[in-house]
Amino acid sequence: MSKILIRGAKVLGGEPQDVLIDGEVIEAVGNGLTAEGAEVVEAAGKVLLPGLVDLHTHLREPGREDSETVLTGTRAAASGGYTAVFAMANTFPVADTAGVVEQVYRLGQEHGYCDVQPIGAVTVGLEGRKLAELGAMHESAAGVTVFSDDGKCVDDAVIMRRALEYVKAFGGVVAQHAQEPRLTEGAQMNEGVVSAELGLGGWPAVAEESIIARDVLLAEHVGSRVHICHLSTAGSVEIVRWAKSRGIRVTAEVTPHHLLLTDELVRTYNPVYKVNPPLRTERDVLALREALADGTIDIVATDHAPHPHEDKDCEWAAAAMGMVGLETALSVVQETMVETGLLDWAGVADRMSFTPARIGQARGHGRPVSAGEPANLTLVDTAYRGSVDPAGFASRSRNTPYEGRELPGRVTHTWLRGKATLVDGKLT
Repeated sequence: MSKILIRGAKVLGGEPQDVLIDGEVIEAVGNGLTAEGAEVVEAAGKVLLPGLVDLHTHLREPGREDSETVLTGTRAAASGGYTAVFAMANTFPVADTAGVVEQVYRLGQEHGYCDVQPIGAVTVGLEGRKLAELGAMHESAAGVTVFSDDGKCVDDAVIMRRALEYVKAFGGVVAQHAQEPRLTEGAQMNEGVVSAELGLGGWPAVAEESIIARDVLLAEHVGSRVHICHLSTAGSVEIVRWAKSRGIRVTAEVTPHHLLLTDELVRTYNPVYKVNPPLRTERDVLALREALADGTIDIVATDHAPHPHEDKDCEWAAAAMGMVGLETALSVVQETMVETGLLDWAGVADRMSFTPARIGQARGHGRPVSAGEPANLTLVDTAYRGSVDPAGFASRSRNTPYEGRELPGRVTHTWLRGKATLVDGKLT
Protein backbone atom coordinates (compact mmCIF):
# COMPACT_ATOMS: atom_id res chain seq x y z
CA MET A 1 0.00 0.00 0.00
CA SER A 2 1.51 3.35 -1.05
CA LYS A 3 2.05 6.33 1.18
CA ILE A 4 -0.49 9.15 1.32
CA LEU A 5 0.39 12.71 2.30
CA ILE A 6 -2.55 14.84 3.45
CA ARG A 7 -1.22 18.36 3.16
CA GLY A 8 -2.39 21.38 5.17
CA ALA A 9 -5.46 19.92 6.90
CA LYS A 10 -6.84 21.46 10.06
CA VAL A 11 -6.53 18.45 12.39
CA LEU A 12 -9.61 18.45 14.64
CA GLY A 13 -10.18 22.02 13.49
CA GLY A 14 -6.82 23.28 14.76
CA GLU A 15 -3.82 24.76 12.98
CA PRO A 16 -2.99 23.35 9.52
CA GLN A 17 -0.74 20.31 9.57
CA ASP A 18 0.44 17.57 7.26
CA VAL A 19 -0.47 13.96 7.96
CA LEU A 20 1.54 11.13 6.41
CA ILE A 21 -0.07 7.70 6.09
CA ASP A 22 2.13 4.67 5.51
CA GLY A 23 0.17 1.49 4.93
CA GLU A 24 -2.46 1.07 7.62
CA VAL A 25 -1.06 3.59 10.12
CA ILE A 26 -0.27 7.26 10.50
CA GLU A 27 3.50 7.63 10.17
CA ALA A 28 3.83 11.30 11.07
CA VAL A 29 1.92 14.51 11.83
CA GLY A 30 3.64 17.87 11.47
CA ASN A 31 4.55 20.73 9.17
CA GLY A 32 6.47 20.50 5.93
CA LEU A 33 6.32 16.72 5.71
CA THR A 34 7.57 15.06 2.54
CA ALA A 35 7.56 11.49 1.27
CA GLU A 36 8.98 10.41 -2.06
CA GLY A 37 6.35 8.83 -4.27
CA ALA A 38 3.48 9.56 -1.88
CA GLU A 39 0.02 10.31 -3.17
CA VAL A 40 -0.65 13.94 -2.18
CA VAL A 41 -4.08 15.12 -1.05
CA GLU A 42 -4.31 18.91 -0.92
CA ALA A 43 -6.45 19.65 2.14
CA ALA A 44 -5.95 23.38 2.76
CA GLY A 45 -8.97 24.81 4.60
CA LYS A 46 -10.47 21.38 5.27
CA VAL A 47 -10.93 19.70 8.65
CA LEU A 48 -9.40 16.29 9.33
CA LEU A 49 -11.20 14.12 11.87
CA PRO A 50 -10.75 10.58 13.11
CA GLY A 51 -13.06 8.22 11.22
CA LEU A 52 -16.60 8.58 12.55
CA VAL A 53 -18.20 5.77 14.56
CA ASP A 54 -21.97 5.19 14.58
CA LEU A 55 -23.29 3.24 17.56
CA HIS A 56 -26.79 2.91 16.05
CA THR A 57 -27.23 1.81 12.42
CA HIS A 58 -29.85 -0.40 10.79
CA LEU A 59 -28.31 -2.35 7.91
CA ARG A 60 -31.44 -4.55 7.46
CA GLU A 61 -29.48 -7.60 6.24
CA PRO A 62 -30.43 -10.42 6.62
CA GLY A 63 -34.08 -10.31 5.70
CA ARG A 64 -34.88 -6.80 4.42
CA GLU A 65 -32.42 -6.40 1.59
CA ASP A 66 -35.06 -4.36 -0.24
CA SER A 67 -34.35 -1.58 2.27
CA GLU A 68 -30.58 -1.88 2.73
CA THR A 69 -27.75 -4.39 2.67
CA VAL A 70 -24.46 -4.50 4.52
CA LEU A 71 -22.80 -3.44 1.26
CA THR A 72 -25.06 -0.47 0.50
CA GLY A 73 -25.21 0.58 4.15
CA THR A 74 -21.44 0.58 4.56
CA ARG A 75 -21.04 2.48 1.30
CA ALA A 76 -23.42 5.08 2.74
CA ALA A 77 -21.35 5.09 5.92
CA ALA A 78 -18.11 5.72 4.03
CA SER A 79 -19.82 8.54 2.12
CA GLY A 80 -20.72 10.13 5.45
CA GLY A 81 -17.21 9.83 6.89
CA TYR A 82 -17.75 6.70 8.99
CA THR A 83 -15.15 3.98 9.38
CA ALA A 84 -17.16 1.84 11.83
CA VAL A 85 -20.86 1.22 12.41
CA PHE A 86 -22.76 -0.88 14.94
CA ALA A 87 -25.56 -2.84 13.25
CA MET A 88 -28.81 -3.20 15.18
CA ALA A 89 -30.32 -6.62 15.81
CA ASN A 90 -33.85 -6.19 14.38
CA THR A 91 -33.16 -8.16 11.22
CA PHE A 92 -34.98 -11.26 9.85
CA PRO A 93 -33.93 -13.55 11.43
CA VAL A 94 -33.21 -11.48 14.53
CA ALA A 95 -29.53 -11.25 15.50
CA ASP A 96 -30.08 -13.18 18.71
CA THR A 97 -27.60 -16.04 18.11
CA ALA A 98 -23.89 -16.36 17.45
CA GLY A 99 -24.63 -17.55 13.90
CA VAL A 100 -26.52 -14.44 12.83
CA VAL A 101 -24.11 -11.90 14.35
CA GLU A 102 -21.19 -13.72 12.74
CA GLN A 103 -22.95 -13.55 9.36
CA VAL A 104 -23.33 -9.76 9.63
CA TYR A 105 -19.77 -9.37 10.90
CA ARG A 106 -18.30 -11.35 8.01
CA LEU A 107 -20.37 -9.47 5.42
CA GLY A 108 -18.83 -6.27 6.75
CA GLN A 109 -15.35 -7.74 6.42
CA GLU A 110 -16.04 -8.90 2.86
CA HIS A 111 -17.26 -5.54 1.59
CA GLY A 112 -14.57 -3.43 3.22
CA TYR A 113 -16.13 0.05 3.15
CA CYS A 114 -16.18 0.27 6.94
CA ASP A 115 -15.96 -2.04 9.93
CA VAL A 116 -19.29 -3.55 10.98
CA GLN A 117 -19.81 -4.51 14.61
CA PRO A 118 -23.08 -6.37 15.15
CA ILE A 119 -25.29 -5.53 18.12
CA GLY A 120 -26.92 -8.60 19.66
CA ALA A 121 -30.56 -8.80 20.70
CA VAL A 122 -31.29 -8.70 24.42
CA THR A 123 -34.20 -11.13 24.15
CA VAL A 124 -35.04 -14.02 21.85
CA GLY A 125 -36.82 -12.69 18.77
CA LEU A 126 -37.02 -9.23 20.36
CA GLU A 127 -40.08 -10.57 22.15
CA GLY A 128 -39.06 -9.45 25.62
CA ARG A 129 -39.71 -12.80 27.29
CA LYS A 130 -36.42 -14.69 27.43
CA LEU A 131 -32.80 -13.58 27.35
CA ALA A 132 -31.00 -14.25 24.08
CA GLU A 133 -27.62 -16.01 23.87
CA LEU A 134 -25.70 -13.02 25.21
CA GLY A 135 -22.61 -14.97 26.25
CA ALA A 136 -22.43 -16.98 23.02
CA MET A 137 -22.68 -13.79 20.93
CA HIS A 138 -19.94 -12.17 22.98
CA GLU A 139 -17.66 -15.20 22.59
CA SER A 140 -18.37 -15.54 18.86
CA ALA A 141 -16.10 -14.27 16.09
CA ALA A 142 -18.15 -11.06 16.14
CA GLY A 143 -17.18 -10.37 19.78
CA VAL A 144 -20.47 -8.63 20.58
CA THR A 145 -20.30 -6.12 23.45
CA VAL A 146 -23.50 -4.09 22.88
CA PHE A 147 -26.97 -5.62 23.18
CA SER A 148 -30.28 -4.01 22.26
CA ASP A 149 -33.86 -4.83 21.29
CA ASP A 150 -33.99 -1.48 19.49
CA GLY A 151 -37.28 -0.97 17.75
CA LYS A 152 -38.83 -2.43 20.87
CA CYS A 153 -38.36 -1.61 24.54
CA VAL A 154 -37.19 -4.16 27.08
CA ASP A 155 -40.19 -3.19 29.20
CA ASP A 156 -40.05 -6.10 31.68
CA ALA A 157 -38.01 -4.86 34.63
CA VAL A 158 -36.91 -8.37 35.62
CA ILE A 159 -35.63 -9.16 32.12
CA MET A 160 -33.82 -5.81 32.02
CA ARG A 161 -32.22 -6.49 35.40
CA ARG A 162 -31.07 -9.95 34.31
CA ALA A 163 -29.59 -8.56 31.10
CA LEU A 164 -27.65 -5.92 33.02
CA GLU A 165 -26.36 -8.58 35.40
CA TYR A 166 -25.33 -10.88 32.56
CA VAL A 167 -23.36 -8.33 30.50
CA LYS A 168 -21.60 -7.02 33.60
CA ALA A 169 -19.56 -10.23 33.68
CA PHE A 170 -17.74 -9.33 30.44
CA GLY A 171 -18.00 -5.54 30.45
CA GLY A 172 -20.86 -5.30 27.98
CA VAL A 173 -23.60 -2.70 27.76
CA VAL A 174 -27.37 -2.86 27.27
CA ALA A 175 -28.68 -0.19 24.90
CA GLN A 176 -32.31 0.58 25.69
CA HIS A 177 -35.02 1.79 23.33
CA ALA A 178 -36.89 3.73 26.01
CA GLN A 179 -40.58 3.46 25.19
CA GLU A 180 -43.21 2.32 27.66
CA PRO A 181 -45.48 0.35 25.27
CA ARG A 182 -48.75 0.87 27.13
CA LEU A 183 -48.30 4.64 27.03
CA THR A 184 -47.66 4.67 23.28
CA GLU A 185 -50.36 2.38 21.91
CA GLY A 186 -51.55 3.87 18.62
CA ALA A 187 -49.07 6.73 18.86
CA GLN A 188 -48.32 8.53 15.60
CA MET A 189 -46.32 11.58 16.67
CA ASN A 190 -45.23 13.61 19.71
CA GLU A 191 -48.06 14.25 22.17
CA GLY A 192 -48.61 17.98 22.40
CA VAL A 193 -50.26 20.96 20.81
CA VAL A 194 -49.61 19.81 17.24
CA SER A 195 -50.94 16.28 17.78
CA ALA A 196 -54.08 17.72 19.39
CA GLU A 197 -54.66 20.05 16.45
CA LEU A 198 -54.03 17.32 13.87
CA GLY A 199 -55.99 14.64 15.71
CA LEU A 200 -53.09 12.17 15.62
CA GLY A 201 -52.36 9.77 18.46
CA GLY A 202 -49.73 11.20 20.80
CA TRP A 203 -46.42 9.68 21.98
CA PRO A 204 -45.95 11.37 25.40
CA ALA A 205 -42.53 12.36 26.69
CA VAL A 206 -43.19 10.44 29.90
CA ALA A 207 -43.24 7.17 27.94
CA GLU A 208 -39.51 7.69 27.32
CA GLU A 209 -38.64 9.31 30.61
CA SER A 210 -40.25 6.68 32.83
CA ILE A 211 -38.22 3.86 31.25
CA ILE A 212 -34.98 5.84 31.50
CA ALA A 213 -35.66 6.57 35.18
CA ARG A 214 -36.29 2.89 35.87
CA ASP A 215 -33.25 1.70 33.96
CA VAL A 216 -30.72 4.05 35.49
CA LEU A 217 -31.90 2.87 38.91
CA LEU A 218 -31.55 -0.74 37.78
CA ALA A 219 -28.06 -0.03 36.46
CA GLU A 220 -27.14 1.52 39.79
CA HIS A 221 -28.53 -1.45 41.69
CA VAL A 222 -26.66 -3.97 39.54
CA GLY A 223 -23.51 -1.88 39.06
CA SER A 224 -23.69 -2.37 35.30
CA ARG A 225 -23.67 -0.19 32.17
CA VAL A 226 -26.80 1.06 30.42
CA HIS A 227 -26.90 3.14 27.25
CA ILE A 228 -29.96 5.19 26.25
CA CYS A 229 -30.76 5.08 22.54
CA HIS A 230 -32.05 8.15 20.65
CA LEU A 231 -32.86 10.30 23.72
CA SER A 232 -35.39 12.90 22.60
CA THR A 233 -36.91 14.97 25.44
CA ALA A 234 -35.83 17.71 27.80
CA GLY A 235 -37.08 15.61 30.71
CA SER A 236 -34.90 12.67 29.65
CA VAL A 237 -31.89 15.00 29.70
CA GLU A 238 -32.59 15.92 33.31
CA ILE A 239 -32.91 12.28 34.37
CA VAL A 240 -29.60 11.34 32.72
CA ARG A 241 -27.93 14.40 34.23
CA TRP A 242 -29.18 13.39 37.68
CA ALA A 243 -28.05 9.78 37.17
CA LYS A 244 -24.56 10.85 36.16
CA SER A 245 -24.33 13.10 39.23
CA ARG A 246 -24.89 9.96 41.33
CA GLY A 247 -22.12 8.10 39.52
CA ILE A 248 -24.49 5.74 37.72
CA ARG A 249 -22.86 4.16 34.66
CA VAL A 250 -25.21 5.57 32.04
CA THR A 251 -24.44 6.93 28.59
CA ALA A 252 -26.84 8.44 26.08
CA GLU A 253 -27.10 9.31 22.41
CA VAL A 254 -29.01 11.84 20.34
CA THR A 255 -29.80 11.60 16.64
CA PRO A 256 -29.05 14.38 14.15
CA HIS A 257 -32.75 14.71 13.28
CA HIS A 258 -33.67 15.32 16.92
CA LEU A 259 -31.07 18.11 17.00
CA LEU A 260 -32.66 19.93 14.07
CA LEU A 261 -36.28 19.02 13.32
CA THR A 262 -39.48 19.59 15.32
CA ASP A 263 -43.01 18.19 15.38
CA GLU A 264 -44.24 21.27 13.50
CA LEU A 265 -43.13 19.47 10.33
CA VAL A 266 -45.81 16.84 10.86
CA ARG A 267 -48.36 19.44 9.80
CA THR A 268 -47.33 18.55 6.23
CA TYR A 269 -48.52 14.96 6.78
CA ASN A 270 -45.39 13.88 4.89
CA PRO A 271 -44.47 10.42 6.26
CA VAL A 272 -40.78 11.18 5.77
CA TYR A 273 -41.06 12.96 9.15
CA LYS A 274 -42.50 9.90 10.90
CA VAL A 275 -39.90 8.43 13.24
CA ASN A 276 -39.57 6.66 16.59
CA PRO A 277 -39.08 8.38 18.97
CA PRO A 278 -41.04 11.14 17.24
CA LEU A 279 -39.83 14.62 16.41
CA ARG A 280 -40.37 16.70 19.54
CA THR A 281 -40.80 20.42 20.31
CA GLU A 282 -38.42 23.34 19.84
CA ARG A 283 -37.87 23.33 23.61
CA ASP A 284 -36.74 19.72 23.45
CA VAL A 285 -34.43 20.40 20.50
CA LEU A 286 -32.67 23.22 22.33
CA ALA A 287 -32.33 21.11 25.50
CA LEU A 288 -30.78 18.27 23.49
CA ARG A 289 -28.24 20.60 21.89
CA GLU A 290 -27.22 22.02 25.26
CA ALA A 291 -26.97 18.52 26.75
CA LEU A 292 -24.75 17.31 23.90
CA ALA A 293 -22.55 20.37 24.38
CA ASP A 294 -22.13 19.92 28.14
CA GLY A 295 -21.60 16.14 27.94
CA THR A 296 -24.86 15.02 29.54
CA ILE A 297 -25.57 13.37 26.19
CA ASP A 298 -22.40 11.52 25.26
CA ILE A 299 -22.65 10.94 21.54
CA VAL A 300 -24.42 11.52 18.24
CA ALA A 301 -25.79 8.32 16.67
CA THR A 302 -27.66 8.28 13.38
CA ASP A 303 -30.39 5.65 13.94
CA HIS A 304 -30.04 5.22 10.16
CA ALA A 305 -33.36 3.50 9.36
CA PRO A 306 -33.79 2.81 5.63
CA HIS A 307 -37.19 1.94 4.18
CA PRO A 308 -38.24 1.17 0.60
CA HIS A 309 -40.29 3.73 -1.30
CA GLU A 310 -43.61 1.94 -0.81
CA ASP A 311 -43.25 1.97 3.00
CA LYS A 312 -43.06 5.77 3.04
CA ASP A 313 -45.07 6.85 0.00
CA CYS A 314 -48.44 6.19 1.62
CA GLU A 315 -50.83 7.72 4.14
CA TRP A 316 -49.29 8.80 7.45
CA ALA A 317 -50.91 6.14 9.64
CA ALA A 318 -49.69 3.28 7.44
CA ALA A 319 -46.15 4.59 6.95
CA ALA A 320 -43.09 2.99 8.52
CA MET A 321 -41.14 4.92 11.15
CA GLY A 322 -37.56 5.95 10.45
CA MET A 323 -35.13 8.08 8.46
CA VAL A 324 -31.83 7.48 6.71
CA GLY A 325 -29.01 9.47 8.25
CA LEU A 326 -25.48 8.21 7.61
CA GLU A 327 -24.78 10.51 4.67
CA THR A 328 -26.12 13.71 6.27
CA ALA A 329 -25.23 13.31 9.96
CA LEU A 330 -22.02 15.34 9.99
CA SER A 331 -23.63 18.19 8.04
CA VAL A 332 -26.53 18.39 10.52
CA VAL A 333 -24.11 18.42 13.45
CA GLN A 334 -22.10 21.18 11.77
CA GLU A 335 -25.26 23.28 11.38
CA THR A 336 -26.76 22.66 14.82
CA MET A 337 -23.65 22.43 17.01
CA VAL A 338 -20.60 23.97 15.31
CA GLU A 339 -22.15 26.93 13.56
CA THR A 340 -24.14 27.77 16.70
CA GLY A 341 -20.92 27.82 18.74
CA LEU A 342 -21.98 24.95 21.01
CA LEU A 343 -19.16 22.62 19.91
CA ASP A 344 -15.83 23.03 18.15
CA TRP A 345 -14.48 20.39 15.78
CA ALA A 346 -12.55 18.70 18.59
CA GLY A 347 -15.90 18.35 20.37
CA VAL A 348 -17.43 16.85 17.24
CA ALA A 349 -14.58 14.33 17.10
CA ASP A 350 -15.32 13.41 20.70
CA ARG A 351 -19.09 12.99 20.22
CA MET A 352 -18.90 11.23 16.86
CA SER A 353 -15.71 9.17 17.09
CA PHE A 354 -13.79 8.95 20.37
CA THR A 355 -16.72 8.38 22.73
CA PRO A 356 -18.89 6.07 20.60
CA ALA A 357 -15.81 3.93 19.95
CA ARG A 358 -15.15 3.77 23.70
CA ILE A 359 -18.75 2.90 24.59
CA GLY A 360 -18.88 0.15 21.97
CA GLN A 361 -15.28 -0.99 22.46
CA ALA A 362 -14.51 -0.58 18.76
CA ARG A 363 -10.84 -1.45 18.57
CA GLY A 364 -8.72 0.73 16.34
CA HIS A 365 -11.40 3.38 16.02
CA GLY A 366 -11.86 6.65 17.86
CA ARG A 367 -8.10 7.03 18.12
CA PRO A 368 -6.06 10.27 18.12
CA VAL A 369 -4.77 11.65 14.84
CA SER A 370 -1.14 11.03 15.73
CA ALA A 371 1.86 8.92 14.71
CA GLY A 372 1.48 5.21 15.23
CA GLU A 373 -2.31 5.25 15.27
CA PRO A 374 -4.53 3.43 12.75
CA ALA A 375 -5.19 5.55 9.66
CA ASN A 376 -8.98 5.73 10.09
CA LEU A 377 -9.67 9.29 8.98
CA THR A 378 -12.22 11.57 7.35
CA LEU A 379 -11.62 14.87 5.58
CA VAL A 380 -14.37 17.49 5.56
CA ASP A 381 -14.88 20.55 3.37
CA THR A 382 -16.62 22.68 5.99
CA ALA A 383 -17.05 25.65 3.63
CA TYR A 384 -19.27 23.68 1.28
CA ARG A 385 -22.99 24.50 1.06
CA GLY A 386 -25.41 22.46 -0.98
CA SER A 387 -28.92 21.07 -1.20
CA VAL A 388 -29.52 17.46 -0.21
CA ASP A 389 -30.32 15.28 -3.21
CA PRO A 390 -31.22 11.71 -2.16
CA ALA A 391 -30.85 10.54 -5.78
CA GLY A 392 -27.12 10.65 -5.17
CA PHE A 393 -27.19 8.60 -1.95
CA ALA A 394 -25.21 5.39 -1.67
CA SER A 395 -27.90 3.98 0.60
CA ARG A 396 -30.47 1.75 -1.07
CA SER A 397 -33.27 3.84 0.48
CA ARG A 398 -34.13 7.52 0.04
CA ASN A 399 -36.27 8.35 3.08
CA THR A 400 -34.43 11.48 4.14
CA PRO A 401 -36.18 14.41 5.83
CA TYR A 402 -33.63 16.81 4.31
CA GLU A 403 -34.44 16.50 0.60
CA GLY A 404 -33.97 19.91 -1.01
CA ARG A 405 -32.70 21.44 2.23
CA GLU A 406 -29.38 23.28 2.18
CA LEU A 407 -26.88 21.86 4.65
CA PRO A 408 -23.26 22.83 5.30
CA GLY A 409 -20.18 20.68 4.94
CA ARG A 410 -19.26 17.74 2.74
CA VAL A 411 -17.08 14.72 3.39
CA THR A 412 -14.51 14.57 0.58
CA HIS A 413 -12.28 11.68 1.70
CA THR A 414 -12.56 8.70 4.03
CA TRP A 415 -9.72 6.30 4.81
CA LEU A 416 -10.15 2.92 6.49
CA ARG A 417 -6.79 1.70 7.79
CA GLY A 418 -5.04 3.75 5.14
CA LYS A 419 -7.22 2.56 2.27
CA ALA A 420 -9.33 5.23 0.61
CA THR A 421 -13.02 4.36 0.57
CA LEU A 422 -14.10 7.85 -0.58
CA VAL A 423 -12.03 10.17 -2.79
CA ASP A 424 -13.22 13.65 -3.81
CA GLY A 425 -16.72 12.76 -2.66
CA LYS A 426 -16.88 9.58 -4.75
CA LEU A 427 -16.78 6.01 -3.47
CA THR A 428 -13.77 3.99 -4.60
